[in-house]
Amino acid sequence: MSRHLCLAVVACAALCCQAQPPRTPARLEAEYYVAVYARHYGVPIALVQAIVQQESGWQACAVSRKGAVGLMQLMPEVAQQFGVDPYDPKQNVQAGSKYLKQLITRYKGDTKLALAAYNAGPAVVDAAGGVPAIPETTAFVGAILKEIGSNAPASRP
Repeated sequence: MSRHLCLAVVACAALCCQAQPPRTPARLEAEYYVAVYARHYGVPIALVQAIVQQESGWQACAVSRKGAVGLMQLMPEVAQQFGVDPYDPKQNVQAGSKYLKQLITRYKGDTKLALAAYNAGPAVVDAAGGVPAIPETTAFVGAILKEIGSNAPASRP
C-alpha cells in the first residue's frame, strides 16, 4: 500500500471515529436490554434499535412534549398497562419490545402499521384504516423503515 493511500485510510478512520461519540456504559446497558428483549419477544433487534434511536436518541431520561418517557418513549398508559417504571431502562425496553410485538401480531406482520400504531396509537391507525396522515407519524414510520430497510421482516421466523 502506498504511503499516501495509507495516510488517507488513517485519516478516514479518524473522521469516522469522530462522527460517532464513544458509547457510554448507560448506552451499552441499553443496547444489551434491546438485544435481550427483542430476541425474547421475537422482534428484530435492528427494529427496536431504530425505535430507540428515533424516539430517545438512547437517552433513558428522555421525556417528550406529549409525556412519553424513556428509551422507547412509552406513554404513561402503556407503562401502566405493563406495570413498569418507564424511567428504568430495563423495564422500558422490556415493555416497549413486548408492546411492539403485540402490535406486529395485531397488524399481521405489517411493519408499517405496527410502527404507526406504536407512534399514534392503535385506535388512530384502526380509524384511519392504515397509516394516519399525521406528519409526526408518517415521518416516524418513514425514518424507521429507512433505518432498517423497508424489506426487513417484522418478526423473526
